[in-house]
Amino acid sequence: MRLWNVACRHFTTSFLFMEQQQLIPHLFRTEFRKITAVLCKTFGIEHLEIAEDLASETFLSALETWTYRGIPENPVAWLYTVAKNKTRNYISRNQVFTEKIIHQIKHDVTESEEIAIDLSDKNITDSQLQMLFAICHPSISAEAQIGLSLRILCGFGIDEIANAFLTNKETINKRLSRAKEKLRLEKVKIEPIDIGFTGDEEVNQRLETVLTTLYLLFSEGYYSESRDTVLREDLCQEAMRLTEILMENQLTNQPSVNALYALMCFHSSRFEARKDETGEIILYHDQDETRWNYELITKGAYYLNLASKGNRISKYHLEASIAYWHTHKADTSEKWETILQLYNRLLQIEYSPFAALNRTYALSKANGKQIAIVEAEKLNLTENHFYFTLLGELYTNIDDKKAKQNYERAFTLAKTQPEKQTIQKKIDKL
Repeated sequence: MRLWNVACRHFTTSFLFMEQQQLIPHLFRTEFRKITAVLCKTFGIEHLEIAEDLASETFLSALETWTYRGIPENPVAWLYTVAKNKTRNYISRNQVFTEKIIHQIKHDVTESEEIAIDLSDKNITDSQLQMLFAICHPSISAEAQIGLSLRILCGFGIDEIANAFLTNKETINKRLSRAKEKLRLEKVKIEPIDIGFTGDEEVNQRLETVLTTLYLLFSEGYYSESRDTVLREDLCQEAMRLTEILMENQLTNQPSVNALYALMCFHSSRFEARKDETGEIILYHDQDETRWNYELITKGAYYLNLASKGNRISKYHLEASIAYWHTHKADTSEKWETILQLYNRLLQIEYSPFAALNRTYALSKANGKQIAIVEAEKLNLTENHFYFTLLGELYTNIDDKKAKQNYERAFTLAKTQPEKQTIQKKIDKL
């Protein structure tokens, strides 16, 4: 962890002197996670911090060397070579590590043989998939799973993770340290995702945990609670990348995975239309549909069709279907009645306040505001600003005084400046 923080400080202050200012930060994000995943797979999850430190040392060497000698012809290959050398040097000079670990490594190597550090594309992908399953262990909280995923598999710094969770670095460091210790105590293994692995019922349940983590990671980006933005596209992209890794393995490429990916595609298709030049949110009915990404919509439809081949409907199937209907801008009764029925089924499978609120909005579009107001007030989500925003919307043009009161309450509870700006506009219109 110390080396990681040192590396972050060096990159922040020094990469401006590089010939290509954006190269090292970009490689730090894309390659740090790969090196860490492979080394952790080699040593075991109990030595995760050693893997992180060796990866950090690799980038410190790049910063020091490239600043004076220039960027090598193949920067990625240079990083991989240095990572391998640093790992071998660490093993050879650290007698305690060698004595305790070398015989535990999966390959049958003798002390005189050299440990293979395989940074091939296939092993990187396999390592990241195996790490994903290891990190998403039910013994640690969902927040810790997301934090470790961001840290190890997405290459996010502690500052970035703290910003995503609206907390400070100390809290994140403690949370991740506790999670790592728990994984060590539980003796969680980084195992190949093969027939024997996924055949176990407990591990099939682990896939559900993995999907939940990726779903929450995407949601954290899509409904960002950062104080300065309503959308973190980088989080959404990382969630999609990790879901793609699941789809590349035939044993984890299951209907629920395809459904989740379809959901992500549909939501991502509206990124460009969802906020204006100042970063302020643009609500669905005000969006310019010409700015929607129809290539992503087509891709989402393809994966939603693949998801239909299973014999079980997951919440991701239903949410993806709802998102699909939202790619049709027309305000038809068929559209909203279909969305309403999908929400009814979704709430039967897994209740959530957010889904209940969205279901009530669909009810207002399908059956009218008066009926929706009665259902909305039954929810009584008095600590949720979305709840009061919905009531404000429903009471508008029916009882504008109540509409304003609800919007003002929503304004008080809203956590981000863009959300407050959007609510203030609603108040001003009244």
